[in-house]
Amino acid sequence: MSTLSDEDINEVMPHLQRFALWLTRHSHSAEDLVQSTLLKGLTSKRPQQDTRSLRGWLFAIMYSTFIDGQRRHQRWQRIIGLFSREDECSDTPENIAMSDQTLQAFDSLSSEARALILLINIEGMRYQEAADALGIPVGTVMSRLSRARRQLSEKLTPHASPLRRVK
Repeated sequence: MSTLSDEDINEVMPHLQRFALWLTRHSHSAEDLVQSTLLKGLTSKRPQQDTRSLRGWLFAIMYSTFIDGQRRHQRWQRIIGLFSREDECSDTPENIAMSDQTLQAFDSLSSEARALILLINIEGMRYQEAADALGIPVGTVMSRLSRARRQLSEKLTPHASPLRRVK
């Protein structure tokens, strides 16, 4: 029933690992996400009418698995919040360790924005492939990508102080 060969897995593995690491920002979580993705890819049959590339198909599986995990985590945080006095979790070690300005700016983007930048700019996917992987229209990909790039640029560009603008 498997639609993936060893060669397919070896070819796409570095891309999956990189995408998972950027989504989760933690190596152990990334490994778990890659394993879950491959397991789902190996146990499900790829639809014949699916025009996406193998990589795009696996990225779609990975992204939906990641989003499901995020939603599950948020639900658990709300439940835990009911039983504790703390409203927010403390910073994770990986957030503290990321001191580079660019990574911090990238990290502050939404998971949707990060995913789009990763798929288009890092993985080199076309807009249509990214749209298929994320399950959204191409126009939405283009507008969200533009917005994400602008947000990242604004975070990286030092702003002039208000006094300088007055002069």
